[in-house]
Amino acid sequence: MSVQKTVAQPHSLKDTEDSPDPEIALTSMLKGLRPAPAPGEGAIGQRCGLIAIVGKPNVGKSTLLNALVGQKISITSRKAQTTRHRITGMRTQGATQFVFVDTPGFQTRHNNALNRALNKTVLGAVADVDLILFVVEAGQFNQADARVLGLLSQNIPTLLVANKFDQIHRRADIAPWLQEMQQRHAFTEFVPMSAKNSKDIDRLLLLCERFLPEQAWWYAEDELTDRSEKFLASETVREKLFRLTGDELPYTSTVVIDQFGEEAGRGKQKRLVRIAATIVVERDTHKAMVIGDKGERIKRIGTETRVELEKLLDAKVFIELWVKVRSGWADDEARVRSFGYE
Repeated sequence: MSVQKTVAQPHSLKDTEDSPDPEIALTSMLKGLRPAPAPGEGAIGQRCGLIAIVGKPNVGKSTLLNALVGQKISITSRKAQTTRHRITGMRTQGATQFVFVDTPGFQTRHNNALNRALNKTVLGAVADVDLILFVVEAGQFNQADARVLGLLSQNIPTLLVANKFDQIHRRADIAPWLQEMQQRHAFTEFVPMSAKNSKDIDRLLLLCERFLPEQAWWYAEDELTDRSEKFLASETVREKLFRLTGDELPYTSTVVIDQFGEEAGRGKQKRLVRIAATIVVERDTHKAMVIGDKGERIKRIGTETRVELEKLLDAKVFIELWVKVRSGWADDEARVRSFGYE
């Protein structure tokens, strides 16, 4: 199933003043997370609720979200800090509508304007949910994991999702780790799994269902995300950018959509989506890296983006890419906001 052409607008979190106290930030972000029920829907027998997916950077949250929704809506990459926005994905199964919220990994290494914006997003997402999925790599726990765990309320049911459990060779070795984790937080359930295993995903959905209240669905049955097609286009370009540059390109590079238009298809022809996007980097050396020898790399970024978007949007896609240098943008509060980071 493709993402709907008409999707609900994102429920953006209002900007809040920077505060050293996470509790103050959490309280100020309680409003606006829950959308109104879909018009005309009744609550009889229906369940619906918010489930936050949290964890340190690059632990597999976006991969898990895509698996839970059943289609790719959040970009993935080996590079840490790939996810930068609160991305909502919906899955309606039987009488239950799961509303999953993927979050950026909580940032502790660099205190710049971009990371402060990302951390606000994390704090807002865990403030008013019915269930939290705390994702860790099975058998592992470090300072970055602990920093995220410290943000979670003891009053919200939290599942310990031990991802990549299939890579644990001796299952007996996990018992001491599990005991230690339970001492750190009163987890409601322990869920050993692999996000790539469909049976594990089905089992996790059944667990999640138990914690969702009986109420009307918030979205239409066939909606998959509250993000616009323009946003998905930007994220897809950014994913290909990171995948094709590897660790060479700093994570602060971003993508801005300059134009996004569409033309209706005629007869059996699909609609045409025209996209013009700018890749923003911080140095001239980064610009040369993105363009590549004789423009080969940026051409490949454009081609791979077009192929994926044509599947995702069920449309013919035409895309143009440019590269611009904006030195120091990640530490400029105004520019960070202008690039769409709340």
